Amino acid sequence: MNKSIRTGEIRRETRETDVYILVSLDGRGAADIETGVGFFDHMLTALSVHSGISMTVRVKGDLNVDCHHTIEDTGIALGQALNQALGLKSGIIRYGSAYIPMDEALAMASLDLSNRPFLVFNCPFTNQSCGDYDLCMTEEFFRAFAFNSGMTLHINLMYGSNDHHKAEAVYKAVAHALKTAVSVNEDGSTLSTKGVL
Repeated sequence: MNKSIRTGEIRRETRETDVYILVSLDGRGAADIETGVGFFDHMLTALSVHSGISMTVRVKGDLNVDCHHTIEDTGIALGQALNQALGLKSGIIRYGSAYIPMDEALAMASLDLSNRPFLVFNCPFTNQSCGDYDLCMTEEFFRAFAFNSGMTLHINLMYGSNDHHKAEAVYKAVAHALKTAVSVNEDGSTLSTKGVL
């Protein structure tokens, strides 16, 4: 793995969305996010800053319909960009887990950059939305992100009462788990008994 070039760039255009994403795994979490969905911008900024992965995200979606296509397609493209940046996924820690509190809420995320995509999502929300962000799209975003990056991802919201805090704890837990998983290991080897992921 070339440690100096861990970047991914994806342009995804459909009849519903136009998504551009650039990520740098070693960019120290500089976030430049514009999706047209304010709360989603806030969550992606948290994902970038807390993972240490710099992200430029530009999305134009059919928000006259709702936020579904914008958020799901962002997850698809972000997953593809992460997968591109990781290459063969050799020389990385591969696994990461984190518990993150946000005031009264506590979330846990555990992931494996295994090329075997899977999502377990146990995160009950009380309300329909936070601002212009439909909370049911949290699961859709992380499903798209996990399956397009080749990630096994488990997210559990342990408890909480404020949906803003609950969602933010979830995104930050994934961010901190991801920060560990994409880190470069000491000898540059592939962490697998198979010798390849």
